[in-house]
Amino acid sequence: MSDGIWMHCTNSAIRRAARQLGQLYEDAMGDTGLKGTQFSLMSQIRQDGQPSLKTLSEEMRMDLSALGHTVKPLIRDGFVETIADPDDRRVRRVRLTAMGESKQAEMAERWRVAQERFDRLFGTEKSAAMREALAFISSPEFAAAFEKPASTSAEEKSSG
Repeated sequence: MSDGIWMHCTNSAIRRAARQLGQLYEDAMGDTGLKGTQFSLMSQIRQDGQPSLKTLSEEMRMDLSALGHTVKPLIRDGFVETIADPDDRRVRRVRLTAMGESKQAEMAERWRVAQERFDRLFGTEKSAAMREALAFISSPEFAAAFEKPASTSAEEKSSG
């Protein structure tokens, strides 16, 4: 293995791995006509029922414009629909259509095969631990702590 930047930078390492893993999972989706990001989005919508676009964007760690870019083809192709929130008509919610439910179920079976392959190669326990670590890294708490300026040892000495 070459000594690329990913061996010294966590961000580069995660992005590099995500690109490869994304491609492997998309290959597993085969001829479904949808991308892995669309499957993830449909699966999150299915899990949440009828999330607001804002809630969905927060859960997926996507800004609203990126979410709109990803969901627009799903709406166009009849897999997802937007509806007004019954309590606040200004809020838009999304839900899977019957066709979307069917497509998500078809893709979920293919995803299960890819996930089993990943777990077999990487190890079930390591796979679960990695997902847990990545969930922590993608949490609002981690983001908030990361934004705080790190103290330097000189600052620590002068305050102590």
